Amino acid sequence: MARMTLGELVDDILSSMDSDPVTTYDDTVESRQVADLLRTTYYNLIDGRDWPNLYSMFTLTETSASTPCTMTIPTATIDLKWVKYNVRSSTDTKDRYQEIIFKEPKEFMALLDARDSSASNIDQKIISSIKYNFYNDRAPTYYTSINETTAIFDSYDVDVETYLKTAKTQVYGKSYPTVTLSDGMYFDLPPDAFSLLLEEAKSRAFVELKQINNPKADQWAGIQKRRMSQEAWKIRNGVTYSSYGRKGKK
Repeated sequence: MARMTLGELVDDILSSMDSDPVTTYDDTVESRQVADLLRTTYYNLIDGRDWPNLYSMFTLTETSASTPCTMTIPTATIDLKWVKYNVRSSTDTKDRYQEIIFKEPKEFMALLDARDSSASNIDQKIISSIKYNFYNDRAPTYYTSINETTAIFDSYDVDVETYLKTAKTQVYGKSYPTVTLSDGMYFDLPPDAFSLLLEEAKSRAFVELKQINNPKADQWAGIQKRRMSQEAWKIRNGVTYSSYGRKGKK
């Protein structure tokens, strides 16, 4: 099935319910309710599968010299697959992007706690009442996330920068989509998922707005669910997605 705009999806569902046609999705109370059901159904689909179209490259946000090894993760981020940082030193003649290794918080803290806090190459910083022993003479090697909104790295090179910089990060991960309703917008789904979105929303519209079941819509929704649960994603951008059930961040 080809991709359909919000206006086209709303028209299709209203037609199936024998409702009055509309010019735009917000013409009537019922058409707005259908649009809201489509948005809710879309988010339910997003939550239930590991959609490859939600993966992209982005950056982390720098903080300040008072928290030199702390960076902010974008609020819509669901999962970080990998993080790279430009570890170019003051004597390097070119950029050197290196993958930063993720450590679970307990392992990360054990690594930092083993450092000599009195050494000249250690900056001891307090973040949320916890002491961290950061190296100040080298680029980061490890990072962790305590609350999934902040990334904490183990070191920074004071000869290069006073704190880790946004422009020097490369991140690949999954982000939660933001939906702003308009007649011409498309829900961010692969083209072959629009049948599932339409039939799921149609089934819900009959139940919630008409207080009746639509066996045909229920049947088609079930068929689409089974089909898509058995599909494996193709290789896209060099990454193989073998199933919808991939695990999140570790």
